[in-house]
Amino acid sequence: MTDYKLTLKKSFAYRRPAIERGYAHQTLHVDLAALEIGTRPVTPLMRDIFIGGKGFDLWLLWNAVTPATRWNDPENALCIASGPLGGTPAYPGSGKSIAATLSPLTGTVIDSNVGGYFGPYLKFSGFDALAIQGKSQEDLVLYVDGIDQTVQLFSAAGLPGDAYALSAALTDHFAQGKPRDISVVSAGPGAGNTFFGCLNFSWYDPKRKRARYKQAGRGGVGTVFADKGLRALVARWDAGISIDTNRPADRERLKAVAKQHSREIVALDPKQNEMAVIGTTHLVTIMDDHDLLPTHNFRFGSHREAANLGQAVFRRLFDPGYDGCWMGCTVACSHGVRDFVPLSGPYAGVKVFVDGPEYETIAGCGSNLGIFDPHTVIELNFYCDAYGLDTISVGTALAFAMECFELGLITREHTGGLELYFGNRAAALDIVHQMARGEGFGAVVGRGVRRMKAHFAEAFGADPAIMADIGMEAKGLEFSEYMTKESLAQQGGYGLALKGPQHDEAWLIFLDMVHNFMPTFAQKAEALHWFPMFRTWFSLCGLCKLPWNDIIPEDNKTTPEPAKVMKHVGWYAEYFSAVTGRESAPDDLIRMSEAVYNFQRLFNLRMGFGRRAHDTLPYRAVGPVTELEYESRAERYDTQLKQIGGVDITGLSTAEKVARLRTHRERQYEMLKDAVYQRRGWTAEGIPTLATVKRLKIDFPEVVALLAAHGVTA
Repeated sequence: MTDYKLTLKKSFAYRRPAIERGYAHQTLHVDLAALEIGTRPVTPLMRDIFIGGKGFDLWLLWNAVTPATRWNDPENALCIASGPLGGTPAYPGSGKSIAATLSPLTGTVIDSNVGGYFGPYLKFSGFDALAIQGKSQEDLVLYVDGIDQTVQLFSAAGLPGDAYALSAALTDHFAQGKPRDISVVSAGPGAGNTFFGCLNFSWYDPKRKRARYKQAGRGGVGTVFADKGLRALVARWDAGISIDTNRPADRERLKAVAKQHSREIVALDPKQNEMAVIGTTHLVTIMDDHDLLPTHNFRFGSHREAANLGQAVFRRLFDPGYDGCWMGCTVACSHGVRDFVPLSGPYAGVKVFVDGPEYETIAGCGSNLGIFDPHTVIELNFYCDAYGLDTISVGTALAFAMECFELGLITREHTGGLELYFGNRAAALDIVHQMARGEGFGAVVGRGVRRMKAHFAEAFGADPAIMADIGMEAKGLEFSEYMTKESLAQQGGYGLALKGPQHDEAWLIFLDMVHNFMPTFAQKAEALHWFPMFRTWFSLCGLCKLPWNDIIPEDNKTTPEPAKVMKHVGWYAEYFSAVTGRESAPDDLIRMSEAVYNFQRLFNLRMGFGRRAHDTLPYRAVGPVTELEYESRAERYDTQLKQIGGVDITGLSTAEKVARLRTHRERQYEMLKDAVYQRRGWTAEGIPTLATVKRLKIDFPEVVALLAAHGVTA
């Protein structure tokens, strides 16, 4: 173990409030530059309009920054919250934290929903949310001790560099013999040297006697963390948490609905997706079967070797045992690989435990790079976590660089001698290690797809038009790992997502392409209103989405709205009512989310984004860019062209067919925007109307002034 020293710089004693109906009723504020620590009350407006979790994060961030604030300015706040339902051990998926800040990639609000124990421990320690501002010139560790009721800032010297070793050291240091009482949030060297650093949130696994990890990955939250001079956040709370810790309004009602949902998962998960055994790896073969698995920078949707990365392989590789990232979660999908031996980097030849991989990592760092060796994917997963790198952005950014290399847009001269062809496992690992060090071509890839496009054009003379089509980013955020060419609904789910193309807002690919639950244009538009609103609600409350629609009732297909899994939506309304005492029906949950969702759209507008032009997609997300892509699905595309106003394709070249199809598909996407904007109560420019913000009670003076400044007065 590395020798290290923690020196106390500031100590703040407080009286821990009693949790009532899921709330601590105060927030914690830390200024790292001034070494100031203080608390602020949760106002009725915060609780009633913003609910908790992501809502609290957004409100604290809104009040911390100005329209001129940039991600690396001291006033940018890193906010973390759970929610009123977070920390309930009886209900599956109830241990989430939500992190939010201004993103280095997008320049606007980014949020990330993550497991681990930190959010619940923070709340039970007495704080519904944490906001950190300022920058330190020395490495700091922030320690929230809910048992002894102190918040302390330590300067840190000699701490281990990577997240695995760092979390192990700090868990041991602060545990006082009870490691399960500790949760650590950390980044890693890669977070400080790229724009897509992630945060690792820990929980202690008593069976394996080690700290385990989940990641707040998207948009560079870890980069902001590192830029502020933070090495770690640590929370300490008594792990003996029960259904009473949240002091629910109706304990028996909560017990009843929690028992219903948990029992259903235990009964049905073994028959459906086996998430308690294989996690989300089952999605690999499903996506491949339906031509939706991103392959070679999203060019193709399937591959003959996809099964090498699927559930049958990981069933053998995952270490058996309970793998819940929150206490008592019956989904228990957070699996890992024991005694894995990396072949490269600082851990070469050393046995390690790897948390993951999950589907997104397998697709991003596997199939999308043309890598179909599970051991390489596991090694990439391990080092991304250790270095604090988002596996989704790593995979999508590196896939773009590989395609540029294969197209001749960049060469070995530009890559430092690396042959960045698809499938080059050694080169992929080299790039990740370079990212961590901030060196070589890895430092270029670590700036993200949007900046690579500009750099390749300016420095290397690469064709901007080609890169605009194949660079899989929107709003500056790299795409998560689903093919969208054949799903107009998921195109909208990515393009209209507030933070950029991330599936947690509107994951419609499965419902659209596998179950065919929304065959008509009108149904897709309606889905792009309802699903983002309901999925937002989970991040307001401190919940995981997987128990909602990844394990479903056996009679769900016979219900009027099977895509929504309304039986579960009803249970969630019951859950919220039982904890908070705020009697709510399913429609009330949607209205809660609408207020926060629209507020986030307005936040984007305030930061110079949030208009129709910012909802644009690279064409590869919409249709085939190259002739090769068209010809890989020629029968399908020819049929579609024939159905478009009776187009006669006789004698047309493939290039002409690509152009005809592009005109049609781009028009369809713009029509979808119009329909969704109208359904959401937005203008044709994608701005919430004054009537909408009044209906949702977010018509604060600064919001009304913002709308007026953009010509919206009705």
